[in-house]
Amino acid sequence: MADAPRLRDLYAARRRIAGVATRTPLVPSPSLAARAGAEVLLKLETVQPTGAFKLRGAANAVAALDEAARARGVVCCSTGNHGRAVAYAAGASGVRAIACLSALVPAVKVEAIEALGAEVRRVGRSQDEAQLEVDRLVADESMVEIPPFDHADVIAGQGTIGLELFEDRPDLETIVVPLSGGGLVGGIALAAKAIHPGVRVVAISMDRGAAMAASLAAGRPVEVEEVASLADSLGGGIGLCNRYTFELCRRLVDDVILLDEAEIYRGMRALFRDDRIVCEGGCAVGPAAVLAGKLRLAGPTAMIISGRNVDMDQFAAVAAGEPVRLGDRVVAG
Repeated sequence: MADAPRLRDLYAARRRIAGVATRTPLVPSPSLAARAGAEVLLKLETVQPTGAFKLRGAANAVAALDEAARARGVVCCSTGNHGRAVAYAAGASGVRAIACLSALVPAVKVEAIEALGAEVRRVGRSQDEAQLEVDRLVADESMVEIPPFDHADVIAGQGTIGLELFEDRPDLETIVVPLSGGGLVGGIALAAKAIHPGVRVVAISMDRGAAMAASLAAGRPVEVEEVASLADSLGGGIGLCNRYTFELCRRLVDDVILLDEAEIYRGMRALFRDDRIVCEGGCAVGPAAVLAGKLRLAGPTAMIISGRNVDMDQFAAVAAGEPVRLGDRVVAG
């Protein structure tokens, strides 16, 4: 097993991904500041070429491969954004890529991955089932797996966000990060706590099917049942043999907040109406937690707005205040 990422690996990642991933802006949100009673800044990973932060980790992992590994091609398991990022990074390097996705991943994300030249394989109804096809391709075809979060190079790539945050605002007191497999919050927290040990790192997810939150509560990696959610990009397991992200989250994350679907709905709608940001449910959880009264702030706060690759029919309904169906449920704000 490779060593866990360190701060120096984040600086190395920044050099590798320059020219592939974008250094994203940190912009104020007056509406959220008014509600929170503290300065709120939005880190717009929505402006990445692939529409989400995942490009940072994928670009770093692909750039770190040797020539023999590139020749074999890369494969990943993804709820969508990581698959798109791997496809983009691999395509830019002339490397074959396959993305394995579960049936729960929205069609818009599948089409986006295929448009970048990668092959998509739909397998099962969970990331764990899709992972079985990844394992087969690694064993039978010697492809190189680039996991969506539990990989040292991927974590280091996502952690470059933390470097940028403190370069732009050294006085940050709180960083609010969407929580899925822990690669994003783990990488950011690694940078943040090394640069400013007193900073508060808050991770936010949905209240059903949040694997990392359940694992942290249990004190060990656990399995959860995946369910349809507006925050679909935060779904999926963390792996019972998790190598890096569980420990990073356990050690470096200060608070975990869970939101119901109506709260996420209101967060998406508010970001669009007040800040003119088109976003996935998974990237609206920071603002949603403020609106729900579940997140109290005191001092400059950065919120990671992690991705824009939302099903636009669903988003249009949310923006208009219309109900949306999630499996056997109907959600409205």
